Amino acid sequence: MNDIKSIRAGWVPAMLGLALIIVLAGCSVPEAAVYADRGETETTDRVLAVVGDQEITEAEVTDLMAAQLKKLEQERYSLLKQGVDRLVADRLVELEAAERGVSVEELMDQEVVAKVSEPTDEEVDAFYEQQKARIRQPKEEVVGQIREYLASQRRSEVNATLVTDLKAAYGYQLLLEPIRTSVDTAGFPARGPEDAPVTIVEFSDFECPYCARVNPALEQVMGNFGGKVRLVFRQFPLATHANAQKAAEAALCAREQDKFWQMHDAMFKEQRSLGVEQLKEKAARLELDTTAFNECLDSSRHAEAVMADLQAGIELGVTGTPAFFINGRFLSGAQPYDEIAKIIEEELAMQSKGS
Repeated sequence: MNDIKSIRAGWVPAMLGLALIIVLAGCSVPEAAVYADRGETETTDRVLAVVGDQEITEAEVTDLMAAQLKKLEQERYSLLKQGVDRLVADRLVELEAAERGVSVEELMDQEVVAKVSEPTDEEVDAFYEQQKARIRQPKEEVVGQIREYLASQRRSEVNATLVTDLKAAYGYQLLLEPIRTSVDTAGFPARGPEDAPVTIVEFSDFECPYCARVNPALEQVMGNFGGKVRLVFRQFPLATHANAQKAAEAALCAREQDKFWQMHDAMFKEQRSLGVEQLKEKAARLELDTTAFNECLDSSRHAEAVMADLQAGIELGVTGTPAFFINGRFLSGAQPYDEIAKIIEEELAMQSKGS
């Protein structure tokens, strides 16, 4: 008998197929560059190896591999959450099907399949034009994948609406606690009230195209959630981006003159012009004191602070940009507004219940 699992499984190939032609939404650290300085960890003194008369304890190993273990912990939570969401959806649909006296397949046909229209040629063309720089294949070779991808997106959206409605009808409570990581926010560039109930810490690289791509979503967040969100910016310049380090320093030099966010916006808008002389030209356009700015940038006064941010991010499990910690909850990549807003709304709801 067909059920929601098999129906959902039928939507996966199209999404995977398109994933093969569109680059993942984030800039990554080379695997060999992921390391962590030794710090405090919660481990045991169990001996894992002995060299001569010297013991190697689990605490030492965990300390050494802290960044990779943090990433693994985050991945495990993500998989558990995906599994919970799938099983919750399955149970809700089964309950509703039983209530209506129909099969799960019949319910899905009525509530999802029948409500989804096929993408038009114009919509396929528009999607290809928007994404062709990343797809890098002739349209005629991928038009079928694009059409199915757009259709699967629509089915997913309608399915998500159905599940949301069924949660309200039958009751739903998530007991899986999210993993929260303590991230230092004091003294870093920030927007929004200090007492905001939700704090987003962003680790970003001014030369990463995905970091620029996520900015509209962050602007939408700051606009829609008013004084409920504080955005903290921390540097994570990747070694693969030749101008990222000096761009990060330039942002902090601009901050000395209270124009961090203006320089932030200018650099993300003009990512192909981040050489030192171009950074100085931006400072002049922003009407900074160019003598002070140029001295700051040429002296590399903030280089150490930038590298400290980078190391802090690595120790927190960041392996690419952009990366976010929303009230300590990790979110990686250039996520759309809806994904960021969903976590913010969950955080606000949890705080509302606790008050």
